[in-house]
Amino acid sequence: MPDADNIEIRCMDISDYDSVYALWMSCRNMGFNNVDDSREGIGRYLKRNPTTSFVAFLDGQLVGVILGGHDGRRGFIHHMAVAESCRRQGIASLLVDRCLSALKKEGITKTALLVFKYNEAGNAFWESQGFTLREDIAYRNKALTELIRIDT
Repeated sequence: MPDADNIEIRCMDISDYDSVYALWMSCRNMGFNNVDDSREGIGRYLKRNPTTSFVAFLDGQLVGVILGGHDGRRGFIHHMAVAESCRRQGIASLLVDRCLSALKKEGITKTALLVFKYNEAGNAFWESQGFTLREDIAYRNKALTELIRIDT
């Protein structure tokens, strides 16, 4: 586990976008799109959720990110990622803990997330964090504008 003195976790702001996007694109089995995950889209998200998204730095280099937000009723985690060279060192767990604590502080009592079924490592991680698989619901969505999907 990395030395806690070398890990800095702070709220994400839009100035982190380029490094965060590069990290996302380096991670396998994640899904993005050209609108919601653009600088403008993430800027809107951070403006709406200024205290629940976090970035992690190890020795001054961005190595992790978690987007957390809520609608006033339920929380949602988006695009949590840790640099491959820094995995299995506790950074992801620190980010999740920080995000969930921030959501709880804002009165959120339940949080959800999406993981591709074929992302075995991601599903195992979220299971280890206490997130359970819901088999009683069907997830549905509808694009309100044309989106270009970006899968890593």
